[in-house]
Amino acid sequence: MSLSPDFGEREIRIIVSQILNEELERRISEILEKKIIEKEKSLSEVSLLERVVRVEEELKALREIQIEMMKMVDKRFEALQREMDKRFEAMDKRFEALQREMDKRFEAIEKRFEALEKRFDFMQKLIAGGFAFLTLLITLLKLFG
Repeated sequence: MSLSPDFGEREIRIIVSQILNEELERRISEILEKKIIEKEKSLSEVSLLERVVRVEEELKALREIQIEMMKMVDKRFEALQREMDKRFEAMDKRFEALQREMDKRFEAIEKRFEALEKRFDFMQKLIAGGFAFLTLLITLLKLFG
C-alpha cells in the first residue's frame, strides 16, 4: 500500500491507532492467557494443598480414634482378665475344698483297711493256732490212742 499525498495525517493516525489497538489487544490477550494459566495452576496447587491438609486432618482424626479404640480394647481386656482371675480363684477354692474332702475320705478308707488288716492278722493267727492245736490233738490221739 502506497500512501498518497492527500492521505492525511488524520487517516495515518487512525490507521496507526487501529494497528496499535490490534497489537495492544493481541498482547493483552496473550498476557491475560498467561495470567489465567498461572492463576489456574496456582488455584490447582492451592486446591491440592487444601486436599492434602484435609487428608492429613482426617488421618490425624483417624489416628486419634484408633488410639481411643485401643484404649477401650485394653480396658475390656483388663476387665476380662479381672473376671478370669476371680473365676480361677473360685475354682482354686473349689479344688482345695474337694482336695480336703478327698483327703478325709482316703483317711477313712485307710483306717478301714488298717482295721481289716488287723482282723486278717487276728484270723491268720487264730487259724494258725487252730491248725497247731489240731495237729497237737491228732498227734496226741495217735500217740495215746
